[in-house]
Parts: sequence; C-alpha cells; structure tokens
Amino acid sequence: MDIDAFLIQQQLGEVQEDEIDDEQFLAGTAMSIFLLGAIEAHRLRTERRRPSRLYLCRPQLLPNPREATAWQVLFRSRSDRAYITTMGFDVATFNRILDAGFDVAWNTTPIPREDAVGTGKTRPGARSLDGSGALGLLLHYLNSTMREISLQQIFALIPSTISRYITFGLKLLLAILRRMPDAAIRWPEADEFSTYNELIVARHPRLTGAFGSVDGLNLACQTSDDEEIENATYNGWLCEHFVSSVLVFSPQGESQFCSHRI
Repeated sequence: MDIDAFLIQQQLGEVQEDEIDDEQFLAGTAMSIFLLGAIEAHRLRTERRRPSRLYLCRPQLLPNPREATAWQVLFRSRSDRAYITTMGFDVATFNRILDAGFDVAWNTTPIPREDAVGTGKTRPGARSLDGSGALGLLLHYLNSTMREISLQQIFALIPSTISRYITFGLKLLLAILRRMPDAAIRWPEADEFSTYNELIVARHPRLTGAFGSVDGLNLACQTSDDEEIENATYNGWLCEHFVSSVLVFSPQGESQFCSHRI
C-alpha cells in the first residue's frame, strides 16, 4: 500500500469516527431535551394543582371556633356598620332571623352525614358553631365572593366543616325566610301602589304612576382556582364570570322583584 492510499484510508476512518461521535452527541442531546421537557411538564402540572390546595388545617387555625375568633369579635361588637359591611344586615335584622326560628332549627336539626345515622339526636354543644355563628357564616358566604380560606380564618374552621355547614345551613335559612312575611319578595298589592306613587311624586312630581325603580347588577361568580376545572365549567373565552340580575325596588328600599341569569 502506497502512502497516498494509506492517508486516504486514515482520513476515511477519522470521518467515520466523527460521524459516530456526532450520532452519539445527537442522541445524548435528544435524551436531555426529552428529560428536560418531562421535568418542565411535571412542574407545570404541579403549579396548576397548587392553587386548588390552598387551605388551612387545624394546626394553623385558632383552637376553639367559639372563642376569640374574628367572628366572635365582630358578633360581640353589635355594630350596625360592621354587620352591614360583612353580612348585609344590621344587628336587629340579624337577631330577627335568629329569633324567627333559625337558632332553634340549627340546634335541633341533625346535620346529614354519610358516616353517621341521620335519625340520631342532635348535640348542639358538640358543633363548632352555635346558631349565631352558623348564620354569620352563611351571611358572610352570601354577601361576598371571598375565598374559602378567608372563611377559615374568620370562623376557625377546616374546609370540610365549612362546606358541610354551608350546604346544610342554606336549606335551613331558606325555610326560615319563607316563613317570614317581611322577607318575601313580591309585587305590591292594590293599596300599596298608590302609597308608593305618593312617595315617588313627592320627590319627582313628573313621575306619576310609578311605584318602584329597576336596576341591573352583575354579581361575580366563584370559580375554581384550577384553570382546567374552570374552563370545563364556564366559557373558556371569558376571563371573568358573572350572574346578570334585574332588581326592582320600592321607594322604601324593599325588594319587589328579582331575576338572575348566568
């Protein structure tokens, strides 16, 4: 073999070795990209799940929901301004709902549970909240769109208890309000039309025949912190979700009609 043939063969061998090295490098690079992609996908899934796990456990809450909680401070203040700001009712109306039967119903009606017999006797002292606390929880829930973690801090309750109390308490509250004449939302009767019109004409002389005012309101809906659940529940094209409402009020501020549409 002459020197030229030897050099050519040596160069071909080096080229083949370089090709093998390049293939190994590309394979290693592809594997690294694949692993990095898997790690990033896992991180993103964890980040999406993390907001839905924002809750407090018993060690992070005050030990006794019936003592020294934010709710107890508010309840004992007996301040109309504070009650209206947080619950939408003044002290007198709050007490009126309690005395109309909510307090008795809360303390005498068993809370349904899948792990207990529903025919057993109630144990009011064993519940985390008394009647006033339960009504306060419901009104806080209805009067705002605060996160559940805020309700946990205010009432010192774990998530499962809050969910169970709200589900149970709303049914009691609806039953009590339906028995209260002053809580009824209804159109005026014959003699009330003229009374309302007189009140309106006294302030607006040209509005003869009027008996109330109409207003619209968009109430924010609570949505899941998990984007996948939110998009599956609501229209994914919308960044916020509301309940469109049409409200009719009398000149005395009483509700006469209400219609909600999601």
